[in-house]
Amino acid sequence: MLNLIYRHLAKNAPGYLWLLAIGVLAGRYLAVSINVSDSLSGKVYLIQKGVKPELGDLAAFRYQGGGPYAPGAWFLKRVAGIAGASVSSVDLGSGYVEFFVDGKSVGRAKPKAKSGIPLMPGPTGKIPPSHYYMAAPHPDSLDSRYALVGWIKDEHVIGRAFQMLWGFPRASALNLP
Repeated sequence: MLNLIYRHLAKNAPGYLWLLAIGVLAGRYLAVSINVSDSLSGKVYLIQKGVKPELGDLAAFRYQGGGPYAPGAWFLKRVAGIAGASVSSVDLGSGYVEFFVDGKSVGRAKPKAKSGIPLMPGPTGKIPPSHYYMAAPHPDSLDSRYALVGWIKDEHVIGRAFQMLWGFPRASALNLP
């Protein structure tokens, strides 16, 4: 039996080495992430590592910690603002704050998380160089609306993200015909 395995491996070694090399290269440039929250509609996302997102893109970044998530957790959000954009807010009373990026509403911050933990509103003003304002449409999304997340430094961005559909990125996300 061992003789058969040895002969098979010896005969197919170049193919296995190519598969290993492809796997290593793919891991260097791509990652798959599972969205465990309700902040975005999809559950599985392909991350194109090292590609800086543009305004409106989905992006993955490393959370810096605090609150319910550990430092280094991967977050998936939409880029709602880039360096130089103006972030403003309007106090709606009772601890609720509406946030705007360049005059466009990006969501409402709540005074407390679902768990009851108090939440502080995020920063306002001009987004600094090499920073992003990240947001998601869900009212319970932990994003730049909150001080726990704030503006995301470029160095914490993992890459651009694409929602997966049946195991493949959506063609519209990749700008394919």
